[in-house]
Amino acid sequence: MFFTKHRQLVRWIIIIASFGIISLILWNTYVFFQKFKEEERKKMEIWSFAQQDIIQNMDLNGDIGNLPLKILESNNTTPMIKVNEDGTMDFNNIDEKETEDETYLKSLIEQFKGENKPIEIKYKDKVLSTLYYGNSPLLNKLKYYPLALLLIILLFGAVVYFFYKSSKNATENKLWSGMAKETAHQIGTPLSSLIGWTEILKTENTNPEYIKEIEKDINRLQTITERFSKIGSLPTLEQLDIVEETKDAYSYLKSRSSKLINFSIDAPDTPIYVNLNRQLYGWSIENLVKNAIDAMKGKGNLRVQITPHQKYVDITVSDTGKGISKKEFKTIFEPGYTTKKRGWGLGLSLTKRIVEDFHDGKIKVQLSEIGVGTTMLISLKTV
Repeated sequence: MFFTKHRQLVRWIIIIASFGIISLILWNTYVFFQKFKEEERKKMEIWSFAQQDIIQNMDLNGDIGNLPLKILESNNTTPMIKVNEDGTMDFNNIDEKETEDETYLKSLIEQFKGENKPIEIKYKDKVLSTLYYGNSPLLNKLKYYPLALLLIILLFGAVVYFFYKSSKNATENKLWSGMAKETAHQIGTPLSSLIGWTEILKTENTNPEYIKEIEKDINRLQTITERFSKIGSLPTLEQLDIVEETKDAYSYLKSRSSKLINFSIDAPDTPIYVNLNRQLYGWSIENLVKNAIDAMKGKGNLRVQITPHQKYVDITVSDTGKGISKKEFKTIFEPGYTTKKRGWGLGLSLTKRIVEDFHDGKIKVQLSEIGVGTTMLISLKTV
C-alpha cells in the first residue's frame, strides 16, 4: 500500500541509493589504488636498499648473503630500468627485444618518471645509479577500473533519464488519450439530441435548406466525435484514395472561410491509394489549412498540391502568410507551442502524431520565409 501511494518517492530513493553505492565503490577503488601504489613504492625502496647492500659488501670484500639476492629476484612484475653512473642500463621485466631500441628506452624512462618518482641508489653519499620503475600490470588494470565505474555511472544516469522521460511521456499520452475519449463521450450526448430535433423539424415544414445546413453541421460533429474517440487508441487503416480524401477536407474549410482567401488545389485526375484513417487524415489536413489561414490573417493565397512519386506521395499546403524562422522549424511541432494569444499549441503536435505515429509518414516545414509564406509537407507511402 505504501509503495503504491508513494511510488514516485520510492523511485527517487532507489535512484539516489544506487548513485550512492556506485560513488562509494568508486571512492574505495581510488583509495585502494593509492594504497597499492604506496606498497609498490615500498617494495622498490627495499629493492634499492638490497642493491646498496650488495655494493657495500662487494666494496668490503664481504659475504653478500642470500637476503639481498632474494629481494632482487623477488621482483618479477614491476618493470624497471636502472641507469648507472657510467650511462649503462640494467633492465628487469622488460622485453629483451625492446631494450635494443634506445629511442624506445628513453620514452619508457620518461613514462616511468610520470608514473613514479625515481629512486637514487647511493653509496657513501654518492649516487651510483638511478632506478626508474613503472606500474605493475595489476596496478595498470586497477587504474582503468575507476574510469569503467564512471562510464557505468554515466550509462546508469542516461538509463534513468530516458526511463523518467518515457514514463513522463507515457503519463502525458495517457492523460491526453483519456481527455480525448471523454470529450468524444461528452459530445455524443447533445449530438444524439440534435439528431432527434432535426427529425422533428422535418415534420414541421421547416425550410429544407435550413435542415440541410443543420445536417451538415451534425455530420461535422459526428466526424469530430469519431476523431476524438480514435486519437486515444490505435486507429484502423484502410486503402483510400488520398486525392479524394484531401479534396473533401479542403473543400469543407474552403466553403466556410473568408472570401478574401484565394484557394487552389493541384491534384492528379487518377486515384492514389494510401493506407489511411479517413477521420484522422482529414483532421491533419484541416489543421494545416487552418494554420495557413491564421498565418495570412484571413487574406492571401492558399494552395494545396498532391505530387505522386514511385513509392510515396507528397501533400503540400502553401500560404502567403507571415512565415516561420528556421530555428522554429522543429519547435512548432512541440506540444504547447503557439503564436496565438488564445491558442493551446496542440494542432501541429496532433498532426505530427497522426501522420508519423498512426500513418508511418513524415511531416516537416518544407520551405518558409519571413513575410513571404510557408509550405508544409506531408509524405505518405502508397500501396
